[in-house]
Amino acid sequence: MTHAIRRLLAANLTTQILTALALGSALGLALNYWHIPFLQEHLVNGLFSMVGQMFLNALQMLVVPLVVFSLLCGVVGIGDLKVLGRVGGLTFVTYLATTALAVMTALVFANIFNPGMGFDSLHMASADVSVATQDTAWQILANIIPKNPVQALANGEMLQIIFYVIVVGIAVLMIGSRAKAFVEGCTFMNELAMKIVEIVMAFAPIGVFCLIAKTFALEGFGLFAPVIGYLATISLTLVFHLCVTLMVLLYVCTGLSPRAFLRKMRSAQVFAFSTSSSNATIPASMQCVTQRIGVDRSIASFGIPLGATINMDGTAIMHGVATVFLANAYGIDLGFGGYMTIISISVLASIGTAGVPGVGIVMLAMVLNQLGMPLDGIAIILAVDRIIDMMRTVVNITGDAVVTTIVAQRVGKLDRAVFNDPDAGILTPATLDIDHEAEAAFAELTHPKAEA
Repeated sequence: MTHAIRRLLAANLTTQILTALALGSALGLALNYWHIPFLQEHLVNGLFSMVGQMFLNALQMLVVPLVVFSLLCGVVGIGDLKVLGRVGGLTFVTYLATTALAVMTALVFANIFNPGMGFDSLHMASADVSVATQDTAWQILANIIPKNPVQALANGEMLQIIFYVIVVGIAVLMIGSRAKAFVEGCTFMNELAMKIVEIVMAFAPIGVFCLIAKTFALEGFGLFAPVIGYLATISLTLVFHLCVTLMVLLYVCTGLSPRAFLRKMRSAQVFAFSTSSSNATIPASMQCVTQRIGVDRSIASFGIPLGATINMDGTAIMHGVATVFLANAYGIDLGFGGYMTIISISVLASIGTAGVPGVGIVMLAMVLNQLGMPLDGIAIILAVDRIIDMMRTVVNITGDAVVTTIVAQRVGKLDRAVFNDPDAGILTPATLDIDHEAEAAFAELTHPKAEA
């Protein structure tokens, strides 16, 4: 037993995270089955909730500084404004195309399996779900420009942050050599942010264990039975889009091995599954895409944060399947116009939608409201949304990585030697070793020894 623990501690980070995922799931299901009030209160809602929230806070703490400095370095690194425009346009269009493809795939699968047909429990459902006023496409585009950049940074408004940082980067390029000191400072801050990412990720197994244990302890499998058809359909669609659609797109556009790509993205996918947040997974995605897959940081620093904001493949799939499920349950015929409405709203609503847990439900309420369908059925969706949210976030961040890799290949910023190296970028406990020579030098600098 002691030998096995030592081997686990010496294993790479991905192995540790996967082990924590399995152990947390098993413990959570056991706690849900026995349901001991003392453990539920003090362990599940106490310790697990506290540690899991601390881990999520630590991840979100990284997002804004990482995006700001990596994107600044990326814009300056690209250098040519024409290339920058090409990268931005290609990334944006590809993201919207994959989202549209995702929701169309969902509608096909939903019509094949017809989840919700004959469902007779919706009369018992009641949900207090309100539809937030949704901005028009014109308002969304106008709001990309921040009135107050400091406020945008403080609130984590990702589209506004990206826009402002790109403008700053372009201004730096226009200033030229006089901005050398500023660029060197941003480069150092970018390296510092990545080192902090490594520090936080070293504690990922503990955070993942607590998050998963809490989720399964609270949810269990009891709520899944009434909507097993919906769960099966959406799970199958998510797996198909991730393993078939995205991987075929990757292979056709880059020639890279889908199997190797998925293996290199595994740690980020586990992060996404445990946090249910595309934004919180940005640091892990950046590490995988740049150090494991070989995408140049100038491309990844633009594509990954943008994807966390506008690329919602998994959420679009949920919209398609959930809407057909509720339409079948209520006996509503959507028709061709209804399907086109689902596709268009899912694609447009993904622009500017926050990459945080649970946002898909709010977007689903907007889709149902547009179709004139009752919102009561969302109570059924809410019952299992936590597990589905975890799965669709994995699809979201994998789509971000695929599109970013394709763009990097198109502009010649993909290092195939890194991709072909199976050990490239693997994080191990040794990554966090402190440079003792530097530590001694800093100590001498801050506390010089008195001369004899």
